[in-house]
Amino acid sequence: MTVPLSGIPLADHAAVYAALDRAGFTDVWSSEVAGTDAFTPLTLAAAWQPRLRLGTAITPVFTRGPGLLAMTAAALAETAPGRFALGIGASSPVVVRDWNAVRFDEPFRRTRDVLRFLRAALRGETVDEVYDTFTVRRFTLERPPAVPPPVLLAALRPGMLRLAAAEADGVILNWLAAQDVPRAVAELGDRRPGFEVVARIFVCPTEDAGHARALGRRLIAGYLTVPAYAAFHRWLGREASLGPMWAAWAAGDRRGAAAAVPDEVVDALVLHGSPEHCAAQVRRYADAGVDVPVMALLPTPELATGGAAALAALLPRLGVADTDADGS
Repeated sequence: MTVPLSGIPLADHAAVYAALDRAGFTDVWSSEVAGTDAFTPLTLAAAWQPRLRLGTAITPVFTRGPGLLAMTAAALAETAPGRFALGIGASSPVVVRDWNAVRFDEPFRRTRDVLRFLRAALRGETVDEVYDTFTVRRFTLERPPAVPPPVLLAALRPGMLRLAAAEADGVILNWLAAQDVPRAVAELGDRRPGFEVVARIFVCPTEDAGHARALGRRLIAGYLTVPAYAAFHRWLGREASLGPMWAAWAAGDRRGAAAAVPDEVVDALVLHGSPEHCAAQVRRYADAGVDVPVMALLPTPELATGGAAALAALLPRLGVADTDADGS
């Protein structure tokens, strides 16, 4: 499950983590956009729920210096030995340039260079290296983790997917349908033992299809107009279905862009229906080649009106281990 859950203060997440554990969830993965940072929710989970595995999906490679990113990851790896996975990625020009006042230059090379730096630094090595996009002089972690965390790479298109397969411990996918997974996984080719495929999957567990689709259209228009995601979905073959959205967005018509997203695209990218149906649809990702399907829970009318009691009732239904393919 993606954490933290919206509408619940971090101070109240001890109960959330306990409920996730009881419901059969094995992992909690954080994101880092404009809400919480990626590490604080996981640090709390490490202290409050010692059985959960922790992961960042993702930490941007531009918004922290290489040394600070290594120190932060090492601290969490020391806090939760063997239970933490560091997911890194390029992020986007909005997050990096517009919100963090950092130049968004050469994202592929920067991501590759940070990946190479982190793998050496987290092993406790002294790094004295001139990379293509930055230089590090004589950096050594004072507290290298006894168990270095695996480093996973967020990737969309072939170049980054191949880099992940060649140099990272796993790959993190985002904003793709279950039927898209085989194409992405095929680009990975041969992978080393233990390599993991992680995917974030948006889940809106409500039978109010109108609510789910309206929310899904807004999210798709906001995310899939980002150049990297637009190129990703062109590569996946959605030029015809998403072309009208891209055209409206380019013309400055934000409302028209959302309205132009077809139902079939929303239904493929934002899972909705009963919780059991959503859980069954998530398992399609696993069947297609995802090792760690990570739900991202979206707001529903039921959660808005039912509060904590509704959430407590929902999580076991999303975490059901065995349901039929139709969700029954």
